[in-house]
Amino acid sequence: MIDRDRASEIVKRFPEKKILVVGDLILDRYLWGEVERISPEAPVPVVDVKRESLNLGGACNVAWNISELEGEVYIAGVVGDDINGEILVNMLSESGINPVVIRDRNRPTTEKTRIIAVSQQLMRIDREKKDRLSQTVQKRLISAIQDIIERIDAVIVSDYGKGVITRRLMDFLRKTGKPIFVDPKPSNFSLYRNITIMTPNRKEAYECVKKDRSLPIERIGSEIKRKLGIDQLLITLGSEGMALFEGESITKIPAKAKKVFDVTGAGDTVISVLTLSKVSGASWLEASSLANYAAGYVVGEIGTAAIDRDTLLSILP
Repeated sequence: MIDRDRASEIVKRFPEKKILVVGDLILDRYLWGEVERISPEAPVPVVDVKRESLNLGGACNVAWNISELEGEVYIAGVVGDDINGEILVNMLSESGINPVVIRDRNRPTTEKTRIIAVSQQLMRIDREKKDRLSQTVQKRLISAIQDIIERIDAVIVSDYGKGVITRRLMDFLRKTGKPIFVDPKPSNFSLYRNITIMTPNRKEAYECVKKDRSLPIERIGSEIKRKLGIDQLLITLGSEGMALFEGESITKIPAKAKKVFDVTGAGDTVISVLTLSKVSGASWLEASSLANYAAGYVVGEIGTAAIDRDTLLSILP
């Protein structure tokens, strides 16, 4: 659906583009260890932690994907007035991402701690507050975005349901006139009216319209478009690839993954490549095809992964 020469023409423009990612900033903490015994206190494994690592999570992972593709990227969101907030902002800057971050004393920085042993995740511990942002914090966030919005080519809304994406924020983003690409949280479906495109996975698509999974995806996509008043929709279908809804047409794009080790962050890669490609002159089908190839690559890697421009071009036929 896209040849290497055309893809090269599009991808070479990525460094010229400026993308704003707005959403829930998350610090991913991993504790890696070994299990050799069961606790005498309860029938649970005792994990002997050998090392700890930190990753950019949530909307931060989307921004990291843009940065790896050499797009200029800004990220707007909220962290707590705590040590994890400082760590996260420093990690963003070190990754070549421009943080536009508001500190909120009334909520902690969202942290997901995963305990990994015996080659599997044994437990995840979440520290978070999912209440909507206060009106004061929303105002501060919108003001910070207003200061940079003129230099931005497109906005990605990365919604993880932690309270940052509100009706007030979405109304403001629509008024900027910038293209808005949304990776949705079904519970916030009503907030996404009149955006540019949404990229739910299959499960999210059905949840958005509260329909039974037995119904054909074509019907689900058409209903989402109608309810949101949008012309484009891209639904990711895992091993079946993607379905692009554009105007009255529906195009199925076959999956490109040769092996699947880990689907973590694949949706972040999809919306990153889709957005950069579209603002770099690609058609919706070309942009979706490039995003499909990129997703096929990252699911073949263990853990959260990103793809760079050279690798993206190298995996094209």
